[in-house]
Amino acid sequence: MKIGIYPGTFDPITHGHTDIIRRSLRVFDKVVVAVAPNPSKHPLFTLTERLDMIRIVMKELEHVEVTHFDGLLVDFVQRFGAHAIIRGLRAISDFEHEFQMALMNRKIAKQVETVFLMPSEEYSYLSSTIIKDVATHGGALTAFLHPEIAHRLQERIRSLKS
Repeated sequence: MKIGIYPGTFDPITHGHTDIIRRSLRVFDKVVVAVAPNPSKHPLFTLTERLDMIRIVMKELEHVEVTHFDGLLVDFVQRFGAHAIIRGLRAISDFEHEFQMALMNRKIAKQVETVFLMPSEEYSYLSSTIIKDVATHGGALTAFLHPEIAHRLQERIRSLKS
């Protein structure tokens, strides 16, 4: 069984993320969505909330597991027995950072591959950061997020403003 690990902060999970997960299932028998705590990014949602939201969005997809990890990603990949790290590339601007990370991961663990997937054109501009900005300014979110996730983000933004 070929297993791919799709890591990220997913704060919150977007249609772009789910598109990459669906595309990954064409390549891998199983995809593990691995949430990083990443406090340096100052997430809007707790780790538990992010895991819960991903499970809501992924509940209809078979062969997707949702979990979290601490420490080095390549260590987690090896402990899990996975075959590759999955990364989405939206634009040329993503490439430099992702390329550096892939090379560093290869240096640390030669047997861990990185697979880059491009999202559908309709999601190529999406990022959690941009969506949080739209939410902060009262914009509509349903084109970018699962309805339940959109509701949770709107509620979180409202609670921060009050």
